[in-house]
Amino acid sequence: MSTTADLVAALKAELKSSGLTYAMLAERLGMAESSIKRMFSANGDLPLSRVDAVCQALGLDFADLARKVADNQPLLQQLTLDQERAVVADRQLLMVAICVMSQISLTDMLATYTLTEAQVIRCLTQLDRLGIIDLRPGNRYSLKVAKGFRWLPHGPVMDFFRREVLQDYFAGGFDGESEMLTVVHGEVGRGLAAAFRDRLTRICQDFSNQHLADQKLPPSQREPFTLVIGMRSWLMPAFRDIQRNTPTNRG
Repeated sequence: MSTTADLVAALKAELKSSGLTYAMLAERLGMAESSIKRMFSANGDLPLSRVDAVCQALGLDFADLARKVADNQPLLQQLTLDQERAVVADRQLLMVAICVMSQISLTDMLATYTLTEAQVIRCLTQLDRLGIIDLRPGNRYSLKVAKGFRWLPHGPVMDFFRREVLQDYFAGGFDGESEMLTVVHGEVGRGLAAAFRDRLTRICQDFSNQHLADQKLPPSQREPFTLVIGMRSWLMPAFRDIQRNTPTNRG
């Protein structure tokens, strides 16, 4: 949907919620009702000057209208390759991007990490330009990515995780309080495998929701945890080496 169509849809919604008819709006704007109908039609022309006039008639600020249009845009399920490349090219930007994916506030970023306020604001501004967040007054932001958002499986960000994160993560003993590491091997039907994948996805979402809910707790009552869940059709090399017949889609 084009930006003009988004504005028209938002204005129609505002007209409906305020109880204004096209006839009433035409009277306020000093226009013919037929002109108003053409303006709001699918092929109508709605220049910005008319948008401002309609906003004034509704007692609505244009910035509020633009915000409502932005809020109604579909959320991103994945970034583009160019977006991920831009994020990875700047280490500070990548760190702030990971923070905003967890909806960590500017205040908490500054309290937790050695980044300066100017550095974080620069990164937030860049993430806004990249279309990843909507930066709002007071350096607050809202995410433009969906809850089930995933980095590109073979994209720049996951390549970064493979190079710099996974080895350090799995080097831990996983023997601390509330920690665990387990490897489970088995063969299940393809349909059931998809069901297990969906359940694991819900676990990730539950973890993310709990993270957001616990932001109200004081820092002394919170501890950072990282959940890594993986599932793939794979057989460890030690087993592959002794197989009599190698099934397809393994390895």
